[in-house]
Amino acid sequence: MKKSILIFVLTLTFVSCEDVIEVDLNEAPPKLVIDAGIDWFKNTTGNEQNIKLSLTAPFFDDGVEPANNGIVSISDTNGNTFEFIEDGNSGIYINSNFIPVIDETYTLSVIYGNELYTATETLKPVVPIDFIEQKDDGGFLGEDIELKAFYTDPANIENFYFFEFLSDIPQIPTLEVYEDRFTDGNQIFGFYTEEDLEAGDQVTIRNYGVSDRFYQFMFTLLQQGSEEGGGPFETQPATVRGNCINQSNPDNFPFGYFRLSEVDEVIYTIQ
Repeated sequence: MKKSILIFVLTLTFVSCEDVIEVDLNEAPPKLVIDAGIDWFKNTTGNEQNIKLSLTAPFFDDGVEPANNGIVSISDTNGNTFEFIEDGNSGIYINSNFIPVIDETYTLSVIYGNELYTATETLKPVVPIDFIEQKDDGGFLGEDIELKAFYTDPANIENFYFFEFLSDIPQIPTLEVYEDRFTDGNQIFGFYTEEDLEAGDQVTIRNYGVSDRFYQFMFTLLQQGSEEGGGPFETQPATVRGNCINQSNPDNFPFGYFRLSEVDEVIYTIQ
């Protein structure tokens, strides 16, 4: 595919000239993207779950194409199989009778384009958020609102955490991952800062229990996004592979991840 990019150059006599550069983009066939985050919010049954399938888009295409007509299921070690049915042509596959069990191992199966994709993961627990601390003079200039979501890490157990902070400002959520290698058994916190928050604004804070492998995956994704100056889901300089495997054609690997988490959520109102 070729795209024409116009580059305008001012000459010393302030007369503009125009060069046309042909950029040849070798577009690969679209790959399957598996967004399979199974979230069991505390004090809920966790029966309602969904999995999103989509396809990668060409470089200059901002749209997201759903992956339709897939066959999606999750099975556990007790012989239960949970079928996910697509909602219309949305690429979102829904199940309403999922049974979440802490530390249970689950296997995801996706059949798409006559190829079988699988992944195996364990549902990880999470401790509750203890309290939220607000600071009004944070940031380099002392003008940002900072929030600390404190939680108590269980002692003598290896734990990994995935924090999500959502507010109307900005629209993109803030994501962070933490481990307890140097904080085992202590009360620690997830951190969020935003200069445009005002009194009365609400911030949804979620803490997910995750596996070591997901921690490493998300840490790499967030680090690359930070180095590029963009978000973790923008185009990355290197391919970050998840835990989903194409059993039919390993070279045609998918993107995305199969994760199962217990989740604690707090909706905090800025003071």
